[in-house]
Amino acid sequence: MLFIMKSILYSVLLCFLSSLTSAAANTDNDDIDSDIDFDDAPLIESITHPEWFKRSCGYLSDDLHDALDAGKKGLIVYFGQDKCAYCDQLIKNNLGASDIEHYIRKNYDIIAMDIWSSEEIVDTDEKEYTQRELSIHYKANFTPSLIFYNRYGKPVFRLRGYYPPYKFRAALKYAAEGFYKTESFRAYLTRAKLGLFFLEEGLNERDFFIAPPYDLKATTKKTQKPLMVAFEQGNCHTCDLLHSSPLNQPEALEELKNLNSIQLNMWTDTPVVTPGGKSTTAKDWAKELGLFYAPTLIFFDSDGKEIIRIDSVVNFYRLLGVLKYVNQGGYLSEPNFQSWRLKQRKTK
Repeated sequence: MLFIMKSILYSVLLCFLSSLTSAAANTDNDDIDSDIDFDDAPLIESITHPEWFKRSCGYLSDDLHDALDAGKKGLIVYFGQDKCAYCDQLIKNNLGASDIEHYIRKNYDIIAMDIWSSEEIVDTDEKEYTQRELSIHYKANFTPSLIFYNRYGKPVFRLRGYYPPYKFRAALKYAAEGFYKTESFRAYLTRAKLGLFFLEEGLNERDFFIAPPYDLKATTKKTQKPLMVAFEQGNCHTCDLLHSSPLNQPEALEELKNLNSIQLNMWTDTPVVTPGGKSTTAKDWAKELGLFYAPTLIFFDSDGKEIIRIDSVVNFYRLLGVLKYVNQGGYLSEPNFQSWRLKQRKTK
């Protein structure tokens, strides 16, 4: 009888763990088509921020004190821009969800800033900036970007770009519950995953990806071309959408001809020599780079220096802009992608 009871309990446990693993494996597929597959060209209508956003008094330290007095844990500074399709998605899909709104309002006040504004602001370290300068200081290349300040006024976490709601919820908990004190966001997300489902399925095979072995230093030195490294994973719906949509457009494919492109599964032990000449594995390199989102596209110059990365949701308009920024050498004269992009619009 004891043996039978143990067998039943063991079977129940296996079923429970199997269901958890299956649920985790399908996380990327849960209601995200409409959340990430959208037209990312500039909007026609201006964006309206939620009414519960706070207006800064001009001193972030004072804004933080107001939040703490109201029982909050800290302050979030939101960097956006008018008619930004990614900002619109954040406001509608993430901030528009009742549970997310409740969680943020319980733990934080949000201050909105425009990355093009010349309005002056004093950061929590008492240094003066314009909103534009502060966005550059925090490397908010892609809007929307969120900077999380703890109760002591220290910026402790940056979320750059738009992420689907399930990952945004994880980021909020990571910051609000103080997990940043003991582990990286990548480690936090990895710990929450169960099983090896990211390794089970193959990646999207494309003709423009260079075949192994991956000696990226030798490749860039030989060709003198910039390099694009696509960090992906198996069972990745967001990766599938990247390849079926923005990376499948004729203009993007034409730009890719000017690059060396390789694809790595960010959870495997695939040998790779980095552009800087370090022998490692795809998994260890992704960890060293702090990657937590798949797909992540990282661009390197011919000397092996990182130019820019896209580590959040990306659609055609933004992807094409980054490809041109890299191929045209825009980073050589303008290290800020948004500034370069604005200059390109003005010259047209």
